[in-house]
Amino acid sequence: MASTIFSYCSSSATTWVFTFNKIRTVAMSLNTETSAKVIDGKAVAKQSKYEIKIEVLNMKDAIGVVPGLDVILVGDKKDSTEEYLLNHIVDYNENPKVHGILIQLPLPRHMDEARILNAVTIDKDVDGLHPLNIGLLAKRDRDPFFVSCTPKGSIELLHIYDITIKGKRAVIIGRSNIVGLPVSLLLQREDAIITILHSRTENPEEIVRQEDIIVSAAGKANMVRGSWIKSGDVIIDVGINPIDVRPRKSSRLPVGWDVCYDEACKVASAITLVPGGVGPMTISMLLSNTLSSAKRVLKFE
Repeated sequence: MASTIFSYCSSSATTWVFTFNKIRTVAMSLNTETSAKVIDGKAVAKQSKYEIKIEVLNMKDAIGVVPGLDVILVGDKKDSTEEYLLNHIVDYNENPKVHGILIQLPLPRHMDEARILNAVTIDKDVDGLHPLNIGLLAKRDRDPFFVSCTPKGSIELLHIYDITIKGKRAVIIGRSNIVGLPVSLLLQREDAIITILHSRTENPEEIVRQEDIIVSAAGKANMVRGSWIKSGDVIIDVGINPIDVRPRKSSRLPVGWDVCYDEACKVASAITLVPGGVGPMTISMLLSNTLSSAKRVLKFE
């Protein structure tokens, strides 16, 4: 079975299909040129997708239903109106074949992002960005319907690689609603000691050097240098940033990550691959959330 994604905000509906790869054993590898063990999100995501595939096939065999996921991609289309988009969200909310709705961000400037995200029903908000899902995440005695995919994938990597969170000092660089805030709430739920850095933080390198776990989502290429990191730190690099230096004969800008990998891997005890770290986990967690939504609605165990 493949999960099908539709985009109705372009001139014609575009369909993508997620395919599931064969299982691959996940192992933490050691780069012989560095001291850091590599956290391979791509390998973890492949195994997760395989497990999701098995559950989906079991569901299809048992009740003849598969999870439905709709992703709305607006892009930069100026002729896409807010009301047009909201009408489609209402349709998806009411469609029993749709178990998850994802609004691809960022939206065009002429659209009210908060209004659009709030229009998705909380039980189909598979990216966990509805204010009620964020609010439930903030309460220790309650669980949200869904946790945002990138933060959830980041924490899952720590779990898979048996990295201790309880009692550890964790710093989150960046306070966005998409990554920084949910990551801080997830780490707090697991009894980490949390520090959040942002653009107004003075002497960030001095603060980072005191931490045990570093989650960077600052959106600034090579911001975190090797000198910021103490021996034994664990680094989850969420940042992906265009670098304004275009190679010859290329229409694409190269990208850089928040953490200077070549420097950090010589000091840290473990670090995510770049690319191949958190990115693949985001897709895996999206599929996982959609499957969970379908199982809850269909009362399928």
